[in-house]
Amino acid sequence: MTRLELRHIKKAYKLGRETFPVLKGIDLSFDNGDFTSILGESGGGKSTLMNIIGGLDRDYQGDVILNGKKQKDKKEKAMDTYRRDTIGFIFQSFNLVNYLTVLDNVLLSLKMTQLSQHDRKKRAEELLRQVGLYDHRKKKPAQLSGGQKQRVAIARALANDPDIIIADEPTGALDSQNTKEVLAILQDIAASGKTVIVVTHSQDVADSGSRIVRLVDGKITEDKRIRPAFSDKEPEKGYKSRSLSYMSSWKMAFSHFKSAWKQNLIITIGTAIGLFSVMFFLGLGNGANKYMNHFIDGIANPKAIQVSLKDTAKAASQGITADNYKQLKNIKHVQKVNYGYYAPIFNLSYKNKRIQSQILQTSNDTILKKSLSNKKFPKDNEIILSKANAKSFVGKKTKKIIGQKVTLALSIANGQQAPTLVSKTYTVVGTTEGSNIVSYTGLTSAAKAANAKLKPNFVTLTIDDLNNTKQVQNKVKALKSNHKTLYSIEGIGGILDNIVQIVYIVSFVLALVAGISLLVSILMIIATTYMSVAERTKEIGILRAMGARRKDIRRLFVNESLLLGISANLLAIMTVFLVQYGVNKLVYNTIKFDIIQVSATATLVTVLIGIIIALLASIAPAGKAARLNPIEALASE
Repeated sequence: MTRLELRHIKKAYKLGRETFPVLKGIDLSFDNGDFTSILGESGGGKSTLMNIIGGLDRDYQGDVILNGKKQKDKKEKAMDTYRRDTIGFIFQSFNLVNYLTVLDNVLLSLKMTQLSQHDRKKRAEELLRQVGLYDHRKKKPAQLSGGQKQRVAIARALANDPDIIIADEPTGALDSQNTKEVLAILQDIAASGKTVIVVTHSQDVADSGSRIVRLVDGKITEDKRIRPAFSDKEPEKGYKSRSLSYMSSWKMAFSHFKSAWKQNLIITIGTAIGLFSVMFFLGLGNGANKYMNHFIDGIANPKAIQVSLKDTAKAASQGITADNYKQLKNIKHVQKVNYGYYAPIFNLSYKNKRIQSQILQTSNDTILKKSLSNKKFPKDNEIILSKANAKSFVGKKTKKIIGQKVTLALSIANGQQAPTLVSKTYTVVGTTEGSNIVSYTGLTSAAKAANAKLKPNFVTLTIDDLNNTKQVQNKVKALKSNHKTLYSIEGIGGILDNIVQIVYIVSFVLALVAGISLLVSILMIIATTYMSVAERTKEIGILRAMGARRKDIRRLFVNESLLLGISANLLAIMTVFLVQYGVNKLVYNTIKFDIIQVSATATLVTVLIGIIIALLASIAPAGKAARLNPIEALASE
């Protein structure tokens, strides 16, 4: 029964403006069980004819008819299916994939069948037994002789159970004994009902078949049957083909990834450094932000802010007025408003020692009682000293100052705006890491006794909820008189957002700098993938000859790039958490806080960055691989 027909096949190559005909009207038919040898010298058009029959070359005139159906008008996807279902290629140079084992080479075409993984392996092992290589199934091609390599190629060609076997000079690189063995296998294949087409320039090889077609200068000069077909039965199709599955593509990508592990390790480390840096600096920023909140929560109330007049001249002359008080009290979410006084410079005396000190403020809600050594605010005749001042008086053992008398002296304006020295003796009741603290009423009384008038130069706004602090701050900043901002916000509560913002900006800038290394990583992955395409050009041709689609080829290289990205992510994550543990343990005794805190969000974002980098880097080289001409790819060295 006729399996394949060639009608008026013509093929010409163009070089510049000249056209060189290669095939000049070929008419042939091939039957089941026939072993046809296409005999001719190099340059006669044999390989070109083989590529046309195999569906690799579609640029020709005439018709290739399989089982009564023309192939030329089929789309590329249908031709991929044609090669998967119908054609099995055997090449002169074997074209085995060097990084795969003998078994995995045979499994290549079986990955494009509907067989289960178990049945694929069983089928591949059966074929290796048939060609006498089962015991060599775990070896790599480099460990085999030429004859053994060709037998592996034959087993691979038979794996997808094709109807037609095309062998291009299958014995050209073999000695006489291996030649006999390979030809015997081809005869057995024909005897099973398959159509065997062998392209050769050897008369001895041609004589092993059932029919010889002599091709000279693109024309058939002789078509001679030398013996009956080896079989006339219809070959049984044991299973159907399918396109390369996504999982198979992943496994193939992983196999090559492992084979080039040294090169991939370098790229993985380079990419991981960039990803690690991004996570580390984001973690540092997150930890620093939390540390600032933790530190501030220990000394100040974030639900309270200090507000003063922005106009310093007005602040000095009249201070905070009743109108200012009322205006601020009416802001939504403000629970209460308290007057306060702040002195940047004043004098303190203890026994015979007198020092000039900085920052005195009256007790207010921005100060947390837990930050005070005695856990409560001072009364009118009491003072809480800063630890710095306490050390100046009694040394490191600051508790010695508790219960002692100190004299405070500062300048306050009188009714005529003339500076007046106000002095008062206080009992020290506690110490703090912050500023010196006295009561507002006690300081007011001291000023009155000196004929001076204490004008409040700030008020403390206590806010109903921490989440409303920012909103209140914005409303205070928005208050204006004659288009000029009225108030400024001071104290820890006022600058908290600025501190946090600065920490975040610094962390972001550091992470951005680290991101530059990610750009280098992209270039490294692009270069690596292009190198992989160049190294695997022949493999691409082999897969296309087996029926792999362009998208299958593209997916192979995209998946390999993704493996780089995933590996880099895993390495970066492990490293950053190890470094986080080490650094936090190292500094904890000093600051009593975990300063690096890599969040789940930062980790997830970095993982996504790593994957996106890998995908972007793979687009161009994977596209190039998919566009390669399979004939040119097979011819590459």
